[in-house]
Order: sequence, then structure tokens, then C-alpha cells
Amino acid sequence: MSKQRVEELTKLLNQYNKEYYVLDKPSVSDREYDRLMQELIELEAQYPELKSSTSPTVRVGGAILEGFNKVQHEKPMLSLGNAFNEGDLRDFDARIRKVSPNISYVCELKIDGLAVTLHYRDGQFVKGATRGDGVVGEDISENLKTIQTIPLHIPYKDPLEVRGEVYMSKATLDKLNKQRAEKGEELFANPRNAAAGSLRQLDSRIAAKRELAMFCYAVPSAEELGCQTHDESLQKIEEFGFNVNPNREVCDSIDGVLAYIEKWSTNRFDLPYEIDGIVIKVNQLNEQQKLGSTVKSPRWAIAYKFPAEEGETILKDIIFTVGRTGMVTPNAVLEPVRVAGTRVSRATLHNEDYVKERDIRIKDRVIIRKAGEIIPEVVKPVIDARHGDEAPFEMIQDCPRCASELIREAGEADYYCLNIDCPARIVESLCHFVSRDAMNIDGLGVKVVEQLYDNQLIENVADIYKLQKEQLLPLERMGEKKVTNLLTAIENSKQNSLERLLFGLGVRHVGSKTAKVLAAHFETIDALMQATFDDFKGIAEIGDVIANSIVHYFTQDANVQLINELKALGLNMSYTGVKVSTANEANEFYGKTVVLTGTLATLSRKEAGVKLEALGAKVSGSVSAKTDFLVAGEKSGSKLKKAQELGVTVIDEEMMLKMLGE
Repeated sequence: MSKQRVEELTKLLNQYNKEYYVLDKPSVSDREYDRLMQELIELEAQYPELKSSTSPTVRVGGAILEGFNKVQHEKPMLSLGNAFNEGDLRDFDARIRKVSPNISYVCELKIDGLAVTLHYRDGQFVKGATRGDGVVGEDISENLKTIQTIPLHIPYKDPLEVRGEVYMSKATLDKLNKQRAEKGEELFANPRNAAAGSLRQLDSRIAAKRELAMFCYAVPSAEELGCQTHDESLQKIEEFGFNVNPNREVCDSIDGVLAYIEKWSTNRFDLPYEIDGIVIKVNQLNEQQKLGSTVKSPRWAIAYKFPAEEGETILKDIIFTVGRTGMVTPNAVLEPVRVAGTRVSRATLHNEDYVKERDIRIKDRVIIRKAGEIIPEVVKPVIDARHGDEAPFEMIQDCPRCASELIREAGEADYYCLNIDCPARIVESLCHFVSRDAMNIDGLGVKVVEQLYDNQLIENVADIYKLQKEQLLPLERMGEKKVTNLLTAIENSKQNSLERLLFGLGVRHVGSKTAKVLAAHFETIDALMQATFDDFKGIAEIGDVIANSIVHYFTQDANVQLINELKALGLNMSYTGVKVSTANEANEFYGKTVVLTGTLATLSRKEAGVKLEALGAKVSGSVSAKTDFLVAGEKSGSKLKKAQELGVTVIDEEMMLKMLGE
């Protein structure tokens, strides 16, 4: 009887949740909902064996976690390229139509929140993660379970991944900030920060109180749902109970896209949540596949960013900062002002030419804008507001940290401190090395790095791996637990794949995505160090500038010495991803394009994909005339039909394993 009642209550509460949070059509009173929820809580407390991991009661939060586990995405969560004006969008359209002339676009509101991915098996929510660096995110499943607009059960039994944006409404943020102000706590600057901070709470009960919501915007394997367009995939997951933003529109031309943007440029202020732009995607899934992606972003989508918000304030002073390359940047110290939802007290002035061309002076009233709504910058002074005591800008001639003479090369806009022993350069390089996209060492933030440097415990990145407990414990704010966790994080970072180390070393022009391309191609640091300029020809995303920079870096004795020292300290110097070079060219899958579909009996599609790629195969998400093999599991859908129509060789899992040599 108890089991039956738990099942009844679960079904009812799930229905009421969908009606209230997704459909906005509640059918019962709050009092009745609360009564039923309390009854279910009491029954599950009395009979804990009846409580499932996806019970409606998990919405209130549960146990406190010690930390978040890392999750590798089955398919990378790429970022989007940006457009800032009509010209950028028309250029995007022209590039698209050269390859795919007969397409339409789907326009969607770009929700200002935190990107996450959801995973379902046998109709149940099993895992959710942050975007992270696009390849590896954090498992925040327990916090995601507390979000009412995320279904814990869906009427679809095959594996399914759905991606979207978790956000906080304007009203909820106002309420939360009012509560924090009363407690004397720091206010959240904007809904995005509030949502991100809530999802990263180790206590899911806190996340549950934050009233977060989610709009879903992507299905990575939409073809397996029988969909031919992106819009169809959104309709499909709506039927499954996912919350999809209703304000999307299919446009046949770029003019239609521009009209949509114009409409929402004005109407966005009436929305109950923040948006920071419009996302434009090619609608046809087969054309998306044809257009493909770069290492950074899909070629078939772009994000239009609304013009940055501006504010006025007083420029109190100009100070100078030194970056890891030695570049010296003037920065404005401002009377605090809110711009685009955040409190701004510092802003970049870029360089000497920028300031002098605009005649920006200390004590000026100035216009502040967020470039790309991220980096605050001083746009111009308000000339009419001058009162006569403003001080003209003068560029410094010596480094503000080490007093070395600054150098500005002919044709360059920036001044540089060329002293490699400059404390500011060293600290910035250390901070870069330990940052999230590089070695990702938890506990080594800017303040801790500065503290270690000031106490002469670290001077270069190798010193990080020589730190001892007895050196750290006497430092301010360094307790036993903090020191232990920090040393553990440092030790664990030794196992990072080569691309993280390569990015962390700070080779000029080598970003995180380029580092991944280089690491996958050369596989070891030694192979990369020995590479010549010609060795980089033909590698995707590696042009002459990057190639020259890499070759130059490894000709410097100091850099070679540092790498050898890191080797001796036990850091991994190899790429730990799939290594095609080890593949057996005699294997039938070598150099072939393989598509996986349906449910496999012994392997997940991800596991099968890894095995295939290890043998030199290219695993694709869609079937085309270029597909060599389709591996069909149970409940294969449209991909199987298309493969048969195109004459693609279809095999089952048993045959695949046999061909793999297993």
C-alpha cells in the first residue's frame, strides 16, 4: 500500500511541477501541492527503500558534497563566434550560402545564464554537468535535480543528451539580493553570476532555495530522434517535458534574421529574465554536418551580441598593470558605476594612442562601456562637463613594478617591460599556468600566488611542484586542511594531458584550443620541441604566425631548461587523448568514416567511438554518401534507413567487435 501511494504521489507531483513551472498553468493550489509533497517526504522517511534518485523530493536538496567530480563531455560543448552588427551577420550568411545555399535559420534568445548538459538513461535523469572548458565540465547533478523546470523522468527510453542554459529571473535576483543585503552579505552583480554561484554550491539545499530555471536549446544527437531540423528537435524535446523558450523563429533569409533582432533589441527589456543577444543557427541538421566546426566553434551558428550598455562616471586616476608578456596597460580607476548589470570601478584604457586620440584626462567625466558586455572600457570623455582642473595623460617610461625602461617598438601600439625577472610578469605567468584552462590547480588563485611569490616560495612554475607542507603552514590563512588540499591539487595536476601544460607555458599565439590541436598531432612534448616550421604545414588552425612562435619558443635555452625540470618533477608530457598514430593501418576501420546509432548491447556509443578512433577511424554523427560503415544497435532509427538508401555498409555490434579484434 505504501509503495502504491509513493508511486501515486510521485506521478501527481511530477505532473503538477510540469503544469506550474513549464506550462505556467497550475491546476492545484500551493497549499494542496505542499500537503502532497509533505506526505511523500514522510513516507520516504518511513520507507527509505521506496525513495528513488529522481523522486520529486530531491527538488529540496540533499547531502552536502565534498567537491564536484570532473565529467568529460561525449561531444565538446563549443562556444559560438560573435557578430556585433549587420555587416558581421551578412558576412556570416554569405559564408554559409557558399556551402549550403538552400538553408533556413532558427533565431533564439541568448539567455544570460550558465550552460549545462543533461543526460538521461531509460527515461530517467542520471547526470548533469557544467560546460567547463568545453571538453571537461563539473558534475552538478544534485544541484540540477533541484531545478523544477528540469524533468527527472521523460517518456523516452534510449540514451538522450539535452543542453541548455540555467538562469535566474530578474524578480528572483532582486529578492535574493534583498535577503543578502539584510544579512550584510555581498550582493550578486547580475543574474548570470547568481545562477553560476548557485549551481556551484556544494550543499544542494542552498541551490534549491535559489529558484533557478532552465531553457533547453540543443540536442546533440537530434537525428536519432528522427528529426531533420533543429526546430523539429526543439519541438520533440518539448513533447518530452523539457522547457524550451517559446520566442524562437524560423527565418528563410538573413533579412528575416535582422528583423527578429530588431524586434528583440527593444522587447528584451520586458522579459522576466536577462538576455544578452540572439543565437542564429542553420536549421537543417544535414547542412550543419556539412558546414562542420573549427576547434573553437561551429561554422553553422553565430551569436549576435546586443550593443553594449553605457554609463557615465568620474575617472579618478590612471594606473598601470603589467601582463605576463610584459605588456603595460593603462587602466582607469573610476567612481563605481553600474554598467550592463555589474558594478564597475576599473576599466581598460588599452594603450597610449587610445588615450591621447580621445584626449582622456584624470578627473574627466567619462563614458564607460562593456566591450562584448564583458570587459569594461572607457569610450570617451564628456568634454562639455570639464571644469578646468583635469590632468592630461602622460605615459610612464619605466615599469611600475621593476623600474626597467619600457620599450615601444616601431609600428607597435603597446609598451613592454622586457625584464624577464620582473615580479609582475612572473606573477601573471604563474597565475596563467595554474588557471582553469591550463593546469587547473584548485586553491592557487591570484592572492595565493602573490603570497607565495612575496614569501619567496615560488619564482617559476617548476617551484610550484617543490612546495612542502612545512613551508605553507606558517603563512597567513593557510590552515592544515587548506594546505593538504592545495598540495593534493598540485600533485594531481601532474597527470594533466599535454595540451594543458602547453597552454600553461604561455607560448605566444597558442590558446587552449590550438594547444589541443598541437598536442593531438605531435602527442609528446619532445616531438613538438623538435618540430620545424615545415612540420606545421597542413595542421588545422596552425598558420605561419603560430608556427614561427612555437619554433622560436623552443629555441630558447631557458624554456628548454624549464621543460626538462618539469619532466624531472614528474609532470606528464604526453597527450592522453586518442592517439591515431598508434592505429593499425591494416585494420578495416583505419581511415574510414563510421556512424554509430541505436543502443549497443555491450558498449556505450562513446566507448565504441573511442575504440574506433584509436584504430584511425573518423566517428561521425550523421550519415552521408561519405560514410563507410554504420554500426546499428537496437532501435536504430532514421540513420539506418538513410544508410540503406545510400548503400552504406551496415554492421551490428558483434561484427564491429570482431573487426576491432575483440
